[in-house]
Amino acid sequence: MKKKMKTAEEKAHLPELGSGERFAMLKKKLAAKGASNPGGLAAYIGRKRYGKKKFQKLAAMGKKKK
Repeated sequence: MKKKMKTAEEKAHLPELGSGERFAMLKKKLAAKGASNPGGLAAYIGRKRYGKKKFQKLAAMGKKKK
């Protein structure tokens, strides 16, 4: 299954990195697909994509903004 690449226009509409909104969007999407633990799965995906150190920094930024 091929991943659909996002266009520059689609990327421009994404929330700012570190705001926590992208995480919430992914969590919601995973829950709709039937994930039993969408928060944990979203965190796993984030760590795989950004690495442990950067993901922790983004998570801290997201917590501060709340």
